[in-house]
Amino acid sequence: MKKKNLMKDTGILARPGKTIRVADFDPAFKGSIDSKEEGIRLLSENVNELIELQDKLYADNRYAVLLIFQAMDAAGKDGTIKHVMSGLNPQGCEVYSFKTPSSTELDHDYIWRTYKCLPERGRFGIFNRSYYEEVLVVKVHPEYLLAQNLPGIRNTEAIDEKFWQTRYDQINNLEQHLVENGTIVLKFFLNVSKDEQKKRFLERIDDSSKNWKFSSADVKERQHWDEYMQAYSDMLTATSTEHAPWYVIPADRKWFMRYAVSNIIINRLKELKPEYPVLPEAEKNRLNEARELLMNE
Repeated sequence: MKKKNLMKDTGILARPGKTIRVADFDPAFKGSIDSKEEGIRLLSENVNELIELQDKLYADNRYAVLLIFQAMDAAGKDGTIKHVMSGLNPQGCEVYSFKTPSSTELDHDYIWRTYKCLPERGRFGIFNRSYYEEVLVVKVHPEYLLAQNLPGIRNTEAIDEKFWQTRYDQINNLEQHLVENGTIVLKFFLNVSKDEQKKRFLERIDDSSKNWKFSSADVKERQHWDEYMQAYSDMLTATSTEHAPWYVIPADRKWFMRYAVSNIIINRLKELKPEYPVLPEAEKNRLNEARELLMNE
């Protein structure tokens, strides 16, 4: 049975070709799900279904799946990846978290460090942050670009809207290339509200078991909230495409966020119709011969 189409029913899909404003999406939305308990139960069912779909994807070996997660701090990227992908076979799934670029990474183009981590056919690749940081945090802090030693960029005054549009175009071209060669690209912006982020930051400060999650730098970045919302709106507008759309996931209720992400992944995988390979007759005959040898031992 096909899962509920959350993209159409809730406006989660950032529609390609439209101007997108983060403010138009409700971070507390929970759809028609009545309770947290129901959401957790539905997620559990989805995880079991995802296990079977992953097994078929791996055996079919025709498509790769790239999941990209972007969000403000404390939105729940780590927890969503953990809960949604909890049952997957580690052999067919890898998670990459991209932090501040190293000196070696800065000596390459901005996509280099992520490109070499792309998933093989039959496998899931999960990016916890990605090359999209280059049109988000770097757009809010354009001075970071100076460390990249880009031609023609010797000061922040040289960075104009054309520069950012070029980066959007480069990203769109990359993703179109990936899709045309068998990689399914699913992109999730976990949309947490400013009030909910504050609540989660305070929990990290007040709960000693969560202190390790807190960084004073997160509070400093929070001071740029409006700039980040504009950067996200610009990014969603420019890079939500037919071949690689963005999904704006309500993140104030973690249980709904995880369920919504799992639903979207399952619906997309079902469209691929992965199946276990059917052996040719010659191979089937060899299986029968092997069975006979084993039974006669």
